[in-house]
Amino acid sequence: MPGSQPTVGDTATDDTAALRSALAGLLSFAAAEELTLLAETALRAGSDQGSPDNWAAVPLVAHNNQFKGQQAERLVAIAAGQVPAIYSEVDHSSASVYRGYSAQASADVRAECRRVSDDLIDRTWALPHEDLLDPARHPSLNGRMLWLQIVVRGFWHATGHLGDYYLAHGQAERAIAMQAHGLATARYLRAPGPAAGLAGYSLACAQARGGLLDEAARTLAEAIGLNPDLRANAGRDPDLAALRDAGLLAAMR
Repeated sequence: MPGSQPTVGDTATDDTAALRSALAGLLSFAAAEELTLLAETALRAGSDQGSPDNWAAVPLVAHNNQFKGQQAERLVAIAAGQVPAIYSEVDHSSASVYRGYSAQASADVRAECRRVSDDLIDRTWALPHEDLLDPARHPSLNGRMLWLQIVVRGFWHATGHLGDYYLAHGQAERAIAMQAHGLATARYLRAPGPAAGLAGYSLACAQARGGLLDEAARTLAEAIGLNPDLRANAGRDPDLAALRDAGLLAAMR
């Protein structure tokens, strides 16, 4: 049928346009939410104070920018037939790390958000379909699809931090609404199941932290059904501690 989603993992297909469109949509969603947060906090100059334990908007988006930029650099290496770089994990509780991000000007972070998001979308679109769909081409992926890594680093990671921001700033309803919008966007774009599962997982985390345990359990079950790899995350994620304490994860094991 017109606009049908190609089968992910089927390297025989030459049509990954629908997949690339879904990736572009998810990356654009994350960038739009980041820019919205930056615009809102800029209007409340001086009110958005942060710390390594409770990040302000500018350092948060600066960190997301770096994460997306690293993924774009990986795609550059892949396109050139080179081994992508391995980046060290960021210690989010480090005062020095937080100061480094905080030192960036809001206007620069906003411009970089636009630039790096567009760059990641463009480089994703330019990749051969074999690179997107065949993890065997790149041992550094450890058997994971490149397209899913792009979703993780450009969408899931970014919206996860945004949700954490709203929850930490007493805006649980907004965190839940944003993550629900992310899941609705993934469905609207007909994103592959593993990507929609990531979006659903983020919504479940926000619901759990917002006290909506029954809703969170249902959302999480659906997310794990779409992306079974998330089951291991659910067993240790502090955002889902309330579900574990209530025994609501037992049926998902």
